Amino acid sequence: MATDASLDGDTRTERLHSGSVSADEFKAVFRGHPGGVAVITAYGENGPVSLTASSVSSVSVDPPLLIFSVSALSSSTPVITAADTIVVHLLDADDVDIARLGATSGVDRFADPTTWARLATGEPVYLGARAWVRCAIVDRLEAGGSTVIAAHALQANIERDVESGAAGNALVYHNRSWHRLTEHSRIS
Repeated sequence: MATDASLDGDTRTERLHSGSVSADEFKAVFRGHPGGVAVITAYGENGPVSLTASSVSSVSVDPPLLIFSVSALSSSTPVITAADTIVVHLLDADDVDIARLGATSGVDRFADPTTWARLATGEPVYLGARAWVRCAIVDRLEAGGSTVIAAHALQANIERDVESGAAGNALVYHNRSWHRLTEHSRIS
C-alpha cells in the first residue's frame, strides 16, 4: 500500500482534492465563523484603492508579520498585490462606515477628501480608524481564486486603544452582517 510520502506530487494532490466540499458547503461552514474586520489600502498609478477583509491575522511578533487574502474578483486586488507597501486598518464598531465603503463595489472609496490622507511614504490612510499598520509586502501566494499576502509591519498608529482584558468595541463580520462585540457579548 502506498503512503502519501511515496506518492508523486500530482497523485498526492489528486488524492487530497478528491471529495472536496462544494463551494456552497464551504461558505455555510464559514458563515458561522466570525472574523475581525479590516480595510486594506494601497496607492497605484491610477490613485488609491481599498477593500474590506475579514482574513487579517497576526503571524509573528518578532519579526512583526501579518497575513491576509484578497479575492481575484475585487477591482482593488491588482493594485494591492502589485504594491510594495500597503496599510491595514484594524477597525472597531465606530469604523463600520469605513468597512462598508471598502466592501461596496462601484463607488469612489476616496471621493471625500476629508476622510483620508496620504502618509509621508505615499500610502492612503483613512483618518480616525481605530488602528492602522503600514506594511511592506514580503510574500504572495496564489491560492484558488485568491492571493494570500504576508506583510511586515513597518509603522503603527492606534487612535483608540483597548486595554488588556477589556471588551473594547470590536467589529466582526458574522453570517453576512456586521456585529459589535461589547462587555455584554462576553461569556467568560
